[in-house]
Order: sequence, then C-alpha cells, then structure tokens
Amino acid sequence: MRTKLSHFNFELPKKLIAQYPTENRDESRLMVVHRDSGKIEHKVFKDVINYFDEDDTFIFNNTKVFPARLYGKKEKTGANIEVFLLRELKKETRLWDVLVDPARKIRVGNKLYFSDDDGNDLLIAEVVDNTTSRGRTIRFLYDGTDAEFHQELAKLGNTPLPKYIVRPKKKIVGTPTLEDEIINKADVAPPYTEMDLADFDRERYQTVYAKNPGAVAAPTAGLHFSRELLKRFELKGIHRAEVTLHVGLGTFRGIEVEDLSKHKMDAEYYQITDEASELVNTAIKNKKRICGVGTTSMRTIESAVSANQTLKTSEGWTNLFIYPPYEFQIPNAMITNFHLPKSSLVIMTAAFGGTDLIMEAYQQAVKEEYRFYSYGDAMLIL
Repeated sequence: MRTKLSHFNFELPKKLIAQYPTENRDESRLMVVHRDSGKIEHKVFKDVINYFDEDDTFIFNNTKVFPARLYGKKEKTGANIEVFLLRELKKETRLWDVLVDPARKIRVGNKLYFSDDDGNDLLIAEVVDNTTSRGRTIRFLYDGTDAEFHQELAKLGNTPLPKYIVRPKKKIVGTPTLEDEIINKADVAPPYTEMDLADFDRERYQTVYAKNPGAVAAPTAGLHFSRELLKRFELKGIHRAEVTLHVGLGTFRGIEVEDLSKHKMDAEYYQITDEASELVNTAIKNKKRICGVGTTSMRTIESAVSANQTLKTSEGWTNLFIYPPYEFQIPNAMITNFHLPKSSLVIMTAAFGGTDLIMEAYQQAVKEEYRFYSYGDAMLIL
C-alpha cells in the first residue's frame, strides 16, 4: 500500500503559528513522545536533559543562516524588488541562484541596485538567466575581495524569516479581534520592545552553535538550546557531534502528489567530519542513545550510512526524502519542532515516531495550544 499525503493532514488554527520565540530559548514547551508505550508527557524544553545519560550523543546541524533576503530597485523604473539568495554558484564570477518578486518585472539583462539606508548603492547585480517562473541567475558586479563582498551582503541582507511569520503592525491591547487571530496569545505584547526587531531576529533565528554559513532557513529544533543548557549537557557527560546541512527552501516546498513515492526533494549540501562520525559510531558500539536534533540532522546522517550500519565521514548533496515506512539506521531519539500539515517535515517525523502515534500527538498539540513552526515549541521522540 502506498503512503498517501492525505494521511498527514490536520486542522491547524493559524493562531498557533508562533510569531516570536519564547523569551528564553530553553523555556519553550516540550512534548515527550514514547514510541514503546505511546505515553505522551508535557514538559519544558530544559527538561530534555533528564531523558539522557552519560555518553549518550546528540547530533547537531551547525549550519549558519546568512541574511538571504535583499530589497532593491530595478534600473530605470526604480520599481521595488525583492531578491532571495538561494546559493552561490561560482565565487570567482559572483553568480547566484535567486528567487525574485515580482517575477514578471525581472528579465534577463536587467540591472538591480541595492542601497543602504542613506541611499548609497552598495551592490549592483545583472540578471543573466531565467531558471524557473520565479527563479533567476544573477551576477553581482563587484570588484572587491570575496570577504568584502560578503560584508556588503551582510549589511544589505535581512534575516530570511518564513512568510508564515506575519507580525502585527502594533501591539494588541485588550481582547484580540478576528483580524488579530493569527497572533498566538503567547505572542501578544512580546517582551522585545527595547531591541530592534531586525537585530532580534538576526540573533534568535540562529542556533547558538551555528558555524558554517550557507543556510537560507534555520534548523529550528536547535533554536531551543541555550548556552547554559549545552553546558549542563557537557557536565553530565553527554556528547555533541556536529554535522552540516545547508538548509534550502526545498525543505519547505509543498508536496503536490498524493503518492509520496513520486515526490522529489531538492538537493542540499551536507558534510560529516571524522570527529562527528567517530562520536556517533562509538555511541552505536556502546549501545548508547543517539539523538538527532531536527529533521535536517536526521536527513544528513541517514544519507551517509555505511554497509555495516555505521556513520560515514562524507560530504556531498542529498535529496533523501524520508517517509513511512522507513527504517532509521543511526538515531534512536529525535528532537523536532511542530510542523505544518502535509509538509515533508511532519512526514519524516511520522516515519520516525510512527504515523498513528505522531498524528495523535499532533492532535494533542493543537488541543493544548502548543506553538507551531519555526519559532514554536518542540517535541522529543524516544
């Protein structure tokens, strides 16, 4: 029997899509799902340490989100345009794959200008190819060093928050109206008034252990880990293995086929070091618990399994789509956020936890008003 997309549909009130993270990273809510008994517990995220022992190993994705969303103007007309950087194709020629909006106005040969707040043009790009209806290849016209070029990108770029984060123009006072219903009650009057929101997102839409720039979306399960919690892990003797998978927009692309065997994932670059594979393989040998932090970490390690079911040191591109039934070779625990209906992310979660149990857990999450998506709450599957 083929696995169908419709098995992973559920009603998600828009008000449960988190618009802000919790004030402290490790104080989001945590649902704990036990695969063996079907038991479901409701905890706080920092309680996660209580489910693990010395020499257990966590696998973190240390990719770093870069400021991928640029706002500029089209030459001659001065029309406002948005350019979303997907990936750098060639450093030497500064060629990039991008998405543009509005796409109908951006044609091959157009020049695009990106300015600072004072109106100074910092970067100019030329459109050199159409790739999809919204996709373009652009070349940045810049003569400085690679380091200087990326500094300019960092100045101009904005944190690529998902479009599902739709914040109110002003604080809601009193009882929310129907218009305000997309705002979760935990998001009303958030305690971030003293920090510029752009600076706030630049810090919070990034894991505290992010190292390798290249992602256009955060590995969001990792956003719950604070430096203090990681220090407690270290003191307890829990190991940290770091892998890299540069999250692309394809991870969040909607699935358009009912038969999941026909869905194709976009390829994403990954890297697994000797140090990471040694830590994980030692845990396998000693029959310790191995926890993948997020769907991206899970995809990475499942893309590099050796013939004897150990983790290989490797790098390359993976388009692995994990859906039930699937037998995981490496991890025996998983941390993940609450995902959107019919997404590849909720489907992978169901492949790990069992479809019936995970869909039941999601029904409980909606009933208990857990917060969903990138800035939302977390689930631990054991």
